[in-house]
Amino acid sequence: MKSVAENKKSQNIAEYLIYMYQMEDLIRSYQGDIKEIDKYVVSKYPVSDEEKIDISVWFGELIAQMKSEGILEKGHLSQLNKLVEELAQIHWKLLKIDRSYFEIYNKAKPHILEAIVQAEGKDLGNEIQICLNGVYGLLLCRLLGNKVSDKQLQSTEAFGEVLSLLSLSFKEA
Repeated sequence: MKSVAENKKSQNIAEYLIYMYQMEDLIRSYQGDIKEIDKYVVSKYPVSDEEKIDISVWFGELIAQMKSEGILEKGHLSQLNKLVEELAQIHWKLLKIDRSYFEIYNKAKPHILEAIVQAEGKDLGNEIQICLNGVYGLLLCRLLGNKVSDKQLQSTEAFGEVLSLLSLSFKEA
């Protein structure tokens, strides 16, 4: 798990963030109980016992961070929020200097605005957080076997294009 996360972080920061959101939700689904996670999750991985110990330690560290930051019920780790903020800074910079990024963003903008309207005043965070939430929401719908609308697919595709370009720029920075 740790190596998967580290690989994603070095290759595609948006994928890393979405992966880590999954891990936060997995931990929440077991109420942060490492014994339960070991029993029902870690033990099922097709890896050596040594690797299972490393995975368990990694989950334990995440649980400790989530508890210390008070996000065991909702929210994201501060380190993830900082990365989203870094992506938002790159986003604002690219909007000013990169015409192709601006055009990709303009395809996503109506979907971002729609998400804001649907939130009815709830703070969704910056536009990049909205894109991440949209992609993660589609993933959750599919995992839960829920029907995905064409509109949801269109918005997720537009969000994904923005996140792909941002991830590339993040990696190059």
